[in-house]
Amino acid sequence: MDGFSMRYLTLLLGVISVNAMASFSVGTSTVLGSYANRQSLITSLSNPAAPYLMTNVQSLRVGFLGPLSLGYEMSDVSDLEDQVDQLEVLLERNYSDPVAANSAREQANSIIADIGSTSYVKFSGALQVPFMPIVYKTANRGAFTLDASAAFVSRAEVIADDIFVNGGEELASDTAVYLKRATDYRFGLGYSQLFGRPVSGALILGGKLNVHSIALGQKLSFLTNEDDNGTDVFGDFLTNRDNAQSGISLDLGAIWTAPNYQLGVAATSINEPEFDFDALGDCRGLSGSDLSNCNGIIRLSDKGKLALNETYKMNAQLTVDVAVMSTNQNWSLAGSYDVNSVSDPVGDKQQWAVVSLSYFSDNLYFPGIRVGYRKNQEGSKLSYATVGATFFRRLDFDVAYGLERQKGETLPRSLYLSLGYNFAF
Repeated sequence: MDGFSMRYLTLLLGVISVNAMASFSVGTSTVLGSYANRQSLITSLSNPAAPYLMTNVQSLRVGFLGPLSLGYEMSDVSDLEDQVDQLEVLLERNYSDPVAANSAREQANSIIADIGSTSYVKFSGALQVPFMPIVYKTANRGAFTLDASAAFVSRAEVIADDIFVNGGEELASDTAVYLKRATDYRFGLGYSQLFGRPVSGALILGGKLNVHSIALGQKLSFLTNEDDNGTDVFGDFLTNRDNAQSGISLDLGAIWTAPNYQLGVAATSINEPEFDFDALGDCRGLSGSDLSNCNGIIRLSDKGKLALNETYKMNAQLTVDVAVMSTNQNWSLAGSYDVNSVSDPVGDKQQWAVVSLSYFSDNLYFPGIRVGYRKNQEGSKLSYATVGATFFRRLDFDVAYGLERQKGETLPRSLYLSLGYNFAF
């Protein structure tokens, strides 16, 4: 029974505890949510109508560096190390008694099933192209926007399958580490326009066309395949863009703004484009460990634990926001809410509720401060305390600190960081 590869039991622990970074809002929007504040250019990306607010007539406003955003999210894996230790004891022991062997197999199956149902980790990052976004407001009070960014997200989990005795003495299983990843290079062109001042306020409408180059991939590494390259292959897999596909998404938005309050609504990806993952299960021309992996993938698919052909649909999402503020938006109390949930490229549901209190300082040496709270209403249902600061009216640093943590651990289950440098407004 010592033929069972413990290398990948260690990989289960390593993937969860080391490769831990995840998807999130960028820049000051980490705290502010979808509320657009003219004091922070990056918030114009939250609503296609928002660029109109960002600059004066016949003037140009550009970003500079970033923001760069990174973060992680993981399940509660406080018991994972103990579970792996238990598996190691069970699977490395030699059993001469068939009854004892079957008992050990049942215990191991129970542990692996628990790991498979509870353990996952996500990591991601996003980076704005330098000097993006660019906003120019024309003489007729229309605002054009250019924007470009790169983003990635990846998710690792365990697909559990029963252990069985193969050949009388060795244990075998189709239990595997399952990794999905997505990278998106995006270019956006938008336009927003003032459409009237019927009362003491103004209605702004906007639209934005986004061109995506998205690469989606999925990979499995089986516990019992000793010839698999394991973590080395995972590193290459994360950066692979061989199957990049192009697509277009359309966003629409509206903002009602008055001297001391603001209302916004935005609908993203209303055309709902679709992108395909790399297909799994084509075993033609394969040999050795590659063929063994491919056959294992087909067996998992036959058991209904895995889809060989998967498509990511960029579903439409409606978001509303409201804010009360000072006339210059230095002070604001804001909230935003996603009306419906959508799945991200790796299959996790996202529906955010956000509240924030912010102060943007006009003093070069006194920092702007913002604090808030956000919660994912679906999917992980994790909540965060958020805080950010703007130093010298240019350097933005924002943090979302997960309020849930693992038993006996100091680090939270989720943490997001964002850093950017912009021109003063």
